[in-house]
Amino acid sequence: MADERRLTFIVVPHGDLETRTFAVSYRYLRLLLGAVGGLLVLFIIMVASWWYVAAQAARVPGLEKEVQELREERKKVAEFARTLAEVEAQYERVRQLLGASAGEKPAEPLLPPLRPKTTAPVTEPDEPAQPDAWPLSEAGYLTRRMATGRSGHPGLDIAVPTDSYIRAAGSGVVAAAGTDSVYGEFVLIDHGGGVQSMYGHASRLFVSTGDRVERHEVIALSGSTGRSTAPHLHFEVRRNGEAIDPLVLIRQP
Repeated sequence: MADERRLTFIVVPHGDLETRTFAVSYRYLRLLLGAVGGLLVLFIIMVASWWYVAAQAARVPGLEKEVQELREERKKVAEFARTLAEVEAQYERVRQLLGASAGEKPAEPLLPPLRPKTTAPVTEPDEPAQPDAWPLSEAGYLTRRMATGRSGHPGLDIAVPTDSYIRAAGSGVVAAAGTDSVYGEFVLIDHGGGVQSMYGHASRLFVSTGDRVERHEVIALSGSTGRSTAPHLHFEVRRNGEAIDPLVLIRQP
């Protein structure tokens, strides 16, 4: 049975205006209160949603900064990876140039054919010659260039496998051949005109002081004697006793 009860409101205005009476049924009043309650709940939900969205929006600048930092870090990692790959490739090339691993026994070197010896030592070349040939039978790997100054380096360091052929950069006379505490087994060739070339850290010498040598002639085998940490050739060119850059005269093949 429908609820027929009513709620009466009496409005008494000031002055001469008539009194007014409003009657509202309980059923309508409940519907009105329900609608107001629903709107209130909807309003609360909207306010809460706006607050969440505003909080998330406030985080956007910080997130953008973090994304930018991650991108920079990613670039650095990529650059480091490229550098590491280049270093690894360079190391592998040097390792291959230096031959077998340290645990393997090096093979016996193939010696060059013997050349005829002069009956008497020669002390001076017939005429000046330019030492402009590459001093090895292979290209090798240039690990150190000439540098001047207090901690300078007077020549080139060329990494090659042990027992590679060392060749005379130009014709001349062997001014000295022997052992030095720094250069190890070495050969010094006088090309005339005050020009000399020096070959250090050899493992075996094929020439002696006073021998005449020709351009490209094999004079020794490469090694790591003297003050050396790995097999290589130390090559110098001197003019009047002063070291000059060998790359001015020769070109690496």
